[in-house]
Amino acid sequence: MSRLALEDTRPQLGRNLTYGMLDSLGRAIVTGHFDGKAFPTEAELAKQHGVSRSVTREAVKMLTAKGLLSARPRQGTVIQPTASWNLFDTDVLRWLLERQFSVELLKHFNQLRVAIEPEAAALAARFASDAELERIGEGLARMEAAERGLDDTLEADIAFHVAILRASRNPFYIQFRDVVTTALRTSIRFTNRIKGRSASVSDHAAVRDAIQAGDPDGARIAMRDLIGDVLTLIDESEARKG
Repeated sequence: MSRLALEDTRPQLGRNLTYGMLDSLGRAIVTGHFDGKAFPTEAELAKQHGVSRSVTREAVKMLTAKGLLSARPRQGTVIQPTASWNLFDTDVLRWLLERQFSVELLKHFNQLRVAIEPEAAALAARFASDAELERIGEGLARMEAAERGLDDTLEADIAFHVAILRASRNPFYIQFRDVVTTALRTSIRFTNRIKGRSASVSDHAAVRDAIQAGDPDGARIAMRDLIGDVLTLIDESEARKG
């Protein structure tokens, strides 16, 4: 390999090492690996993981930005309480969902959904373009195909919900697409396991129909009912365990 080619690969290798370190440490923090222990120094982390101090330092900075760590004078780097973590960061959310399953976390997520997605659906009914309406329809068509084994059930459901967030034309709601995509992967699997079947296409069709008809109130109610059913399933699951 030429010197120039080698120099071109070094930044990419550095990024890969940094993100690998970020993922490893983030998952360890969130899953409780360091509970009751002092968080290692950068020198200790570099030695344990076989990376440079600069890689470790950058990963720690990124974890600090996500609210998982803080650096304090004379105390070093310490793990922050859960309340300080940025739950809208998709890495943090993914790590939370990968640890021991929490029905409470799932409930909190769907409570957030019911506060956002019905209003996004109402906005979509008012402002969606023809192209955006088509994408919502495509999401529903994928769900119908998934029922026949011709598409992935989970990905089709996610595509439908993300299409509505985009069709809201509200940049703040659109920013939730990554959070919705990440968390729905767990939410949908959990609720499908309880029901023994995939999400109701007809319930989703009611949302699509109201949006296409330009009916904000109908779209809001249909989406609220859709997510409300999920919360009911979670409550029933908790009641059976109680």
